[in-house]
Amino acid sequence: MTPEELYERLKPLQESKGYFFNKDREMVLQLLQGLLINKERYGYMSCPCRLATGDREKDKDIICPCLYREPDVKEYGSCYCGLYVSKEWNEELIPHVYVPERRVTSF
Repeated sequence: MTPEELYERLKPLQESKGYFFNKDREMVLQLLQGLLINKERYGYMSCPCRLATGDREKDKDIICPCLYREPDVKEYGSCYCGLYVSKEWNEELIPHVYVPERRVTSF
């Protein structure tokens, strides 16, 4: 699967849930490529912006869409890596601010 194919597959599914891809399509395709690389590497699409362990159980919170996407988009309009955003974020109706890391790791 290519990043473009993944984009076309995920776009309608996520938009129906109120999550939109960042309007920076080039960045989105790079992140999707990272997800595909991680799927090949680990067997699951862990967030390309976080360090995965290769242990699905330890990484279950960062399998895309990660556990942190909902609170990040709700509070900041964007998820940590910027892949998923709100409609208002894409339309620049809300400020684009740094999204802090919510994940606490102990490994």
